[in-house]
Amino acid sequence: MKSAVAALLLGIGLAAGAALPAAAQSSVRVGGPVDQLANSQQFEREAPPVPTQVPGKSVAEGWHGIRLGEQGTVSIPNKQAGVLIQSEGEAWRAVRNGPLSQYGTWVLAGIMALLVLFFLVRGRIRIDGEKTGRTIQRFNAFERAVHWLTAGSFVVLAISGLNVLYGRYTLLPLIGPELFAAFTHYGKLAHNFLGFAFILGVALIFVLWARHNIPSRHDLTWFLKAGGLFSKGVHPPAHKFNGGQKIIFWSTVVGGAALGFTGVQLIFPFSFATLEELQLYQLAHAAIAVIMIAIILAHIYIGSVGMEGAFAAMGDGQVELQWAREHHSLWVEEVTGEKVRHGHHHGTPAE
Repeated sequence: MKSAVAALLLGIGLAAGAALPAAAQSSVRVGGPVDQLANSQQFEREAPPVPTQVPGKSVAEGWHGIRLGEQGTVSIPNKQAGVLIQSEGEAWRAVRNGPLSQYGTWVLAGIMALLVLFFLVRGRIRIDGEKTGRTIQRFNAFERAVHWLTAGSFVVLAISGLNVLYGRYTLLPLIGPELFAAFTHYGKLAHNFLGFAFILGVALIFVLWARHNIPSRHDLTWFLKAGGLFSKGVHPPAHKFNGGQKIIFWSTVVGGAALGFTGVQLIFPFSFATLEELQLYQLAHAAIAVIMIAIILAHIYIGSVGMEGAFAAMGDGQVELQWAREHHSLWVEEVTGEKVRHGHHHGTPAE
């Protein structure tokens, strides 16, 4: 009996000892934390090391290439994103905020100072001869509409463009960030849309008046006498447009075409040009605009307060006949058939 009980207890002990390892093994499930940790450790041992630099280049060499604008490979449509650092942008910024801004200020301030000085010394250029009380049509309604389309759009473009170049340093401190942000935002919209109106106006001006602005020998005489601007009673002969007006005309046509071309490139970036080309177009656009603003300021002065009777040409299109005789004697002969003493102090008809 005792031997039987001892054998039974021994069997139970052996069974329990065999069950413990099985129970321990059954507690570990496939995919459990212990198994995942083991798998990850094995993967790390077998996986190749992640590269930390461009193959064949040191870290310093890699960053040097990036700093110089080296383009990498990207899978997105915008291949420009392959350039991490566009180093030419720093050169563009330095020119825009440096020489361009500084010289532009000198040009605009200089032309304003010259116009004020000219007015103080010369005064308003008056009609020398006795007024006739008769008028002659200088420009018809369509010509005046084209002129004001071009002039009006240019004024808005000039103001909004100068704000982009100088507003941050001049206007922002005066009106504050909120008003400046709104003014700049709507100015940008007006600039983009009215740019096309200006292009149309320049094209129409060329079609209407190009044939009247072909240089002639009379222009040389006009320039030699400075158009009579500095000498009272001196009126060089001129056709519909004198030498000075021809300079303004061709400056408007050529400069306007250049502004239109560069402006379209900037309105539609990357459609026709690369980023580097766009930076050059922006600098050219600003420089040409500053020069044109200076020229147009002189034109506005002569056409308004600078010369008696000049504004009427683009007002109602009718000018005093004596004014036309003095400043455009050859044109008066073509239109009326009368003979005018060219260069005569009073521009009177020849006897």
